[in-house]
Amino acid sequence: MPQQIPETQADYDKTRIIERPDGFYWLDRDTGEEYGPFRHLWEAVQDMEYTPEPGVEVDEDLREVEEELGISDWIDPETGEPAEETHTHLEDH
Repeated sequence: MPQQIPETQADYDKTRIIERPDGFYWLDRDTGEEYGPFRHLWEAVQDMEYTPEPGVEVDEDLREVEEELGISDWIDPETGEPAEETHTHLEDH
């Protein structure tokens, strides 16, 4: 079943979707920034309509997010997985 493409709402006059040979882009007319390429038109529309949750910083660094979640930054060289919280590890120097 083909994906139904949503209609662009009237309050999106500040954006435009552009089709190029390598895919679809959307353009923010206020800032002049271009986002894409997207393989499908509906992907470009979804990205254009996306609004992050309040209080979530888009520019947060991966390390900062991992620290907030309590994810260990030490990777076990044998398994390639993050270290378990219950085990201690010796760092190689």
